[in-house]
Order: sequence, then structure tokens, then C-alpha cells
Amino acid sequence: MAQSIKGKTAYITGAARGIGKATALELAREGVHVGLIARTESTLAQVAEEARSLGVKASVAVADISDMEQVDTAVSKLTNELGPADILINNAGIGTYGSFLDIDPEEWKRTFEVNVFGTYYVTRAVLPQLIEKNRGDIINISSSSGLKGTEGSTAYSGSKFAVQGMTEALMQEVRKHNIRVMTLNPSLVATDLNFGDKLDEADKEKYMQPEDLAEHMVSQLKLHQRIFIKQSLQWATNPF
Repeated sequence: MAQSIKGKTAYITGAARGIGKATALELAREGVHVGLIARTESTLAQVAEEARSLGVKASVAVADISDMEQVDTAVSKLTNELGPADILINNAGIGTYGSFLDIDPEEWKRTFEVNVFGTYYVTRAVLPQLIEKNRGDIINISSSSGLKGTEGSTAYSGSKFAVQGMTEALMQEVRKHNIRVMTLNPSLVATDLNFGDKLDEADKEKYMQPEDLAEHMVSQLKLHQRIFIKQSLQWATNPF
């Protein structure tokens, strides 16, 4: 039997747009209070206002997740305003593509700072709250590129493979605290990160939508606490 998640509190990174925004609003529809983290305050405020219109509390914190000090400050702000988290969605990330020798070393480094260290910093700040409650959920948004490398994605795939390994190990570590740790591994999603403004609306509809992943995450969170799906892979039916 599905459990209700109404009244819980979720912190979401990369919440200003795309998958993060869709997830925040889908959770709000389920009665979950949302703490929103991203780098752009104006767009965060808009998402928070939409969430509040659905009858829940929403708080925003501006942070670059690759900076541990900014992350700690952001999590402290959300905790003070909403209370400790029950759910953490590590969604924020960047994509870096190009041939191995052409990608600038600083760009390669930045990819890992955001995708790997950012996920680590946020989880490190929030995990003690879940351990204190002896219950909770962490969902890390990885990628199909974190399961299989493809030409031109050495930096991105490398970072997402790292997220997979970190998630798997943490899952084993915190099961004794009744904390579920999961990864989602979508292929192409119709977001600015993947396509920018290269697709018209008709073409966008062929790909997975942020709302599809948001609905999927909510369904996982509503599973009875005794079960969880540690890793799932999402594909569009026929985007070609």
C-alpha cells in the first residue's frame, strides 16, 4: 500500500527550472513543503510562489553547490525556515561535452566540482537530519551516461559514474537508519541543459519531460518504507 508523503519536507537542488522545478511543484501538489536551492534568486522566488499557491510552505536559498560553505549556509537557512528535511533531491548538475583532448582541464574540473562534489556537499549537510529522524529518502539524479559511456561525454559520464558509485555505497551505509538512497538515470530530457532553444515545441514533446521524472520520483517516495528502487533508468519511447 502506498504511503502518504503529505506534511513532509523536501530539499531540492537545481530547483529554479527543468527537473528541479517540476519536482518541487509535483511534491507541493502532494502536500510536501519544499526547500529550494539554486543559483538564481529571481527564478527560485517564482517557483516558491507557485508552490505556496498549492498550499504548502516554500523557502529559497541561493547557493552554488560546488562551494561547501555556500551549501552549509543554504541548508541552515532552509532548516531554520522549514525544519529538518525528510527528503533530499540532488538534481543540480551541468553537462560538459566534447572530445577528450579538446575539453579544457578547468571545464573538466568544474564538471566534477558541481556534479560530484556538489552532490556530496549537499548530502553531507542534510544527512545528519535524516539520521536523527532514523528515516528519510535521498534521490540523486544521475544519467544514462552514468551507466554507459558514449563518445564525447568523457567528463560528463565520468562525473555521473562517480555519482552512481557514491550513491550505491551510501545506500549500503545508511540502510540501518531506515534511509533510502536511490538514483534516477534518465536519457535525454527536454530541458535547457540538454537542448537550450534548439528544439521547437513539437520536437520537445517527443522527449521525456521534466514532469515525467517528477511523477516518477513521487511514485517512488510513496512506496511503503520497507521497499525502495535503488536504481531506475528512464527512456523516451520514440524521440526520433
